[in-house]
Parts: sequence; C-alpha cells; structure tokens
Amino acid sequence: MEMLTRWVLSHRSQVVVVWLILMVTGGVTVAGTIERLSSESRLPGQPAQLANDVISERFGGTGGRSAPLLLTVTVPEGVRVDSAPYAGQWNEVVARATPSEGRSASYSDAPALLSRDGRTTVALIYPRAVAGPAPYTAALPGIQQAIANTTIAGEPVKLTGLPVLSGRESGAARSPIVETLIGAVGALIVLVAVFASGLAVVPLLMAAVTIPTTFLLVRLLTGVTDVSFIVQYLVALIGLGIAIDYTLLVVTRWREERAGLDDTDPQQRTNAIVRAAASAGRAVALSGITVAISLAALIVLPVPFLRSIGYAGLLIPLVSVAVALTLLPVLLYSWGRWLDQPRRRHHPDSGLWTRIARGTTRRPLLSALVSGALLMALAGPALAIRLGQPDIGTLGHGGPPAAAYAELVRAGFGAGIARPVEVLVQGDTTAVANRLRALPGVAAVVTPDSWSGNGYRLIDAWTLHDPADDRGRRTVAAIVTTVQAQDGAEAGGGPPLDADFVDAVYGSLPVVLLVVALLTFVVLARSLRSILLPLKALALTILSTSAAYGVVVLIWQKGYGSQTLFNTPATGAITIWVPMAVFAFLFGLSMDYEVFILHRIREVHTGLLQQHQPKATVSAVVTGISRTGRLVTSAALILFLAFTALATIPVTDVKILATALAAGIAIDATLVRGVLTPALVALLGRASWWFPTSAARFLLRPPTPDAQPRIQQTGVTSA
Repeated sequence: MEMLTRWVLSHRSQVVVVWLILMVTGGVTVAGTIERLSSESRLPGQPAQLANDVISERFGGTGGRSAPLLLTVTVPEGVRVDSAPYAGQWNEVVARATPSEGRSASYSDAPALLSRDGRTTVALIYPRAVAGPAPYTAALPGIQQAIANTTIAGEPVKLTGLPVLSGRESGAARSPIVETLIGAVGALIVLVAVFASGLAVVPLLMAAVTIPTTFLLVRLLTGVTDVSFIVQYLVALIGLGIAIDYTLLVVTRWREERAGLDDTDPQQRTNAIVRAAASAGRAVALSGITVAISLAALIVLPVPFLRSIGYAGLLIPLVSVAVALTLLPVLLYSWGRWLDQPRRRHHPDSGLWTRIARGTTRRPLLSALVSGALLMALAGPALAIRLGQPDIGTLGHGGPPAAAYAELVRAGFGAGIARPVEVLVQGDTTAVANRLRALPGVAAVVTPDSWSGNGYRLIDAWTLHDPADDRGRRTVAAIVTTVQAQDGAEAGGGPPLDADFVDAVYGSLPVVLLVVALLTFVVLARSLRSILLPLKALALTILSTSAAYGVVVLIWQKGYGSQTLFNTPATGAITIWVPMAVFAFLFGLSMDYEVFILHRIREVHTGLLQQHQPKATVSAVVTGISRTGRLVTSAALILFLAFTALATIPVTDVKILATALAAGIAIDATLVRGVLTPALVALLGRASWWFPTSAARFLLRPPTPDAQPRIQQTGVTSA
C-alpha cells in the first residue's frame, strides 16, 4: 500500500488525467448506457419459461408471462348482461378493445366468464407484448380509448388487471438523477457536520468520479450480457454511499496523521498521506474485497437478471476502492491543506463513543445479552417471510382498477383471475380441462376455440385464492403437477414461473452461502490474523441481515408502516429476488463497518502489546471504538440517506430493497457494531487473537517478518 501511494504521488498528473477521461466519458455516455439496460427477467431452462417462450412464439407474442387485461362491467339488478341487447353491445366492446395482433375471450366462447347471477362479466384481453417492464405500453392507450365513455345498461365498462394494477404501465421508469441529488445533499449535510471545513466536498468529488466511471464499465458489460434496468439505481445511489464511505475513512485518518505536521514541507505531506493509506487504505481495500465476495453470490445463480446485478454490483466497490487509493491521495497532497480550513485541533477520540465503549466493556455479558435479544426480536418476523408477487388485492392504491378487480372477486370469479396459469396443449384440450376443473381451489378453466394455432391450443386456469398466498400457491402447484402428467401439455404463465424462480434462486442457497462465508473468512482471517474474530463477524452479519429481513416483513408483508412511510398498502409478500439481493449487498456493506472497527482495534492492540500493557484487548476495544464510532455512524448515516433516496424510486420492488438495506445499515452501525461487537471482543479477551501455526502457514505464506518469531516460539502470531 505504501509503494502504491508513493507511486501515485510521484505520477499525480497522469493519475488525474486518467480519472478525468474516465469520468467525462462515463458522464457523456450515461444516457446511452441506461437505454441499453434490459427489463427482461428470464429463467433459461426452467419448465415455465420454456412453455412461455412457445406460447409467445406460437400466439403472436401474446400471453405467457404477461398477465391479461381484464375488461368488466356489472349491470343493475334485474338485468342480465347476456340478454338482448346487452349481449351484442358487450361483444362489440370486446371486439373493439382487442388489438388486431391480440387475442381475447368473453362469455360467448367461455361461459365461466359470466357470473352466476348474470350481472357481471369479464373478458380476458391479451395484447401483443413488447420487451420491457411495461409490456402493454404500445397497446394500452388504444384499448383505453376504445372503451372510453362506453356504458352497458347505464353502467360503465371498466379496465383492470395486473398490468394496470401494478402501475408499471403508467410510464417508463425515470433515471436516478433526482434521487442521486437528494442523496448527495443529505450526504453533504452530514459531511459538513463531520469535517466543519472544505474537506466536506472531497467525498462528493470522489463520488462524482466513481459513479460515471462505474456507468462506463456497465456500458462495456452490456456488450457482453444483458444488464437489468435496476442496476442504474444501484450504481447511482449505492455507488454514492460507498464512494463517500471509503473517502471518509481515508480522509479522517489523514487528518489524524497530519496533526502537528508542517504542511509546507512536501516530504511531511507525503508521509502523512502514506501513513493514512497504510492503515485506512488497507482497510478500504479489504472492505472492497469483502463487498465483492458477497456480491459473487449473485453471479453464481442461474438467473441472468440477478447475475447482471451481481456483475454491476461488483464494479461499485472496486471502482470506489480504486478512486480512494489513487485519486484521493493526489487531491489530499495538492489541495488538502487548503480545503481543511479553518484548521482546528482535531482529536481522534470521540467522547460519546469512549463512554459507550467503556460501559459496554465494563459489563460485556449484559451488553451482549441485551443487544443480542433485541436483534433476535427484530429477526423473529423473518421466519414468516413469504416469497412471491404482491397480493393482487393490495395493488392499485384503491383507484378505479382496484375497485373493478375487487368487484370481480365479490362476483365469484376468483382472486387468481388477474394471474391465470396458461396451459399449452398439443391436440384436444377436453381431457386436460376436465382434470383441471376437478382440482380443489381452481376457480375456473376456459378453453376458447379461437385460442388455437400451429397445432397448439391454450387453456387458462386460475385459482380461487390469490396465487401469491399459501392456498393459491398450493393450487398452482396442483395445476402444474396435473398438466405435467399429461402428454403434450405444458404449464406457463406467471404463477408457475414464480415457483421456478424460487427454486432457481434459493434451491442452491446453502452452497452459495457456504462458499461466500468461507471466502470472507479467509480474507478476514488473513488480514486480522485471528480465527475467532472472523467467525464472530460472520455470525453478527448474518444476524443483522436477518433483523433487516424482519423489519421488511413487518413493514411490507404485514403492513406496519408501509402506508405511512411509502403511501403504499402492504404487499402481503416479499418480491422473490429481493432477499437474495439484500443478502449480497448488506452482507458486504455490514462487513465494511466490521472491517473498519476490527482493523483499528487490531492496530491499537498490536501497539499495546509492544508496550506490554495489561488488559490490552479491553483497552484496544475502547480506543478502537472511540476512534471509529463517530466515523462509522457518519458513514452509515450517509448510506442510510442514499437508501432513503433509493426508496423514492416509483417501483415497489426497489422500495422493498431500499427498505431492507436502510434498516440493515441502521441496525448494523448502531446495535451490532456499537454494542455487540465490542462486548463480544471484550468477552473473548486474549482468545480474540488466537491464530494457530497451521492457519498462519496456510493463510500468511510467506509469514510476515514480525510474525515469524512468535510462530516459531509460541505457535501464535503477534496479533
């Protein structure tokens, strides 16, 4: 690290030019990069995906994964919608609303689409879908115009269905510029409070280089693989938070090393930066590696959508580390003394965190038990987590489409009508349809004669209960099993694809978690020269991540605060991909703070050992927490504000992700790293630094010079 820093300082002009070129190129091309992002979420090789591909191919790009639009009307009491003249009027409306390249079904060819009392009817309309998060963008305006001001027996014809209830058809997703500016303003306020000088702008300057550069690399990535549109929000806002955090760590340590030095002496300026890089820079590099390892969990999953998030996510910490270790030293050398004005006496120890650390280490067992109990209480609701799409009844914010859907459910059509299972059959559909109608929980089965072509026919079957809840999912599973037992039949549509998604993402989860944990353990053990501290770090990170899951379940699945905080009703389920993405990001980000704290504790502990200080571990914990507590709190607050800005994105999935990340960071930086970590290190005492000879030889080859004598004499390294 010292060699790198000295080389950077001796090539300042070249370093600045390179980063300036990357920043400008990335900024100029960012709009084009966003346009190249994909909205597809495919599951290659999965049964439902294969069925949906055939449905789309054979039926003109209609149906499959894309749920139908629902056209409905309820006539007054004493009137039947299938009587003259209303039957003819209804058929005319359906024909007018069905696009020329679409398909539809009404009660004239599917009696199940008429309620028992004859007052309510519904038509399934499948327009041709286009690529993107809003598949009916092209068709929907024409359909809405076709039914505008249309009434039957004096009652208006209404349009509902999952595409309009979800809000995804309301317009294209906006770029993350507004949210990034919100996060940057919040970060600046925190940084001004931390530095009280011109240094407050330095982390933002580093973020201004990091984010465009990362977008430039994402653009190159789009030439190799599809990259999800969600990546733009992650790069902008998580990139903002991480870049600021890493810069904050290095600048804070540089400020300590600079105290008492003569800034007019170039050699002393260089030495201060080199010492800061040797300590804080090393911690930043280690943090970036741990974040990258955790994001590797997404890359190994057989889901291109999540793999692209993993690839792009890897770039965020790596670019942030590169900027913090190369461009930042140049800026501090050239402009640091001018920016740190007014120059005040800076004391590295925080009085508040010193008192907290002393209180925690004075009663470590009580502190560990109380904080551990609080974490477990927060994590408890995670045991009831339900993965899937949001309950259909929670969508639409109570607007006209939501009211129309609720009316269909009351009329007895079944909650699953908005997300039917599409069954692809080669040949006659009678046998398959009869078996499906006989299944418990199936609300209706329709087999329109017009849904045939190229030797295939389609059946739509839907559940009595919402396919996202437990009863609906059991019925969907029964439908899929029944279909798979029939020769020449395949089950597609949204609900079976959700089940395949869960299997693909979480089927190999234990192996993925084990690999990530082992890699993280090796990196931390090698850096901290300890066996127990990395194990403790892994355990606490998993616990804090579980607590974040619990908060998300309470807010989004149970609805305790979703309306108040986000003006959105409870979803009833957590979007399938969100928990895995939360783990990948939160695991690495939580390790950031653990690395910052433990690296400083180890540094102090090594110095105390050399001075033969008694109770070196407890003293090191108090000093380490007092010198990192303020830093970690500020860094966590900045990331929290970035995630709060992320939660303003008008996509429910992103809101849930942002909620989990914000909750996890807040819990981790306060309860876990502020109380539980120092308490456990104090409880472990000298055992915290246990590092057997075999581990040293395996992880530290060749052994470090200062460790070699102790390895030979005692079997334990100097750490």
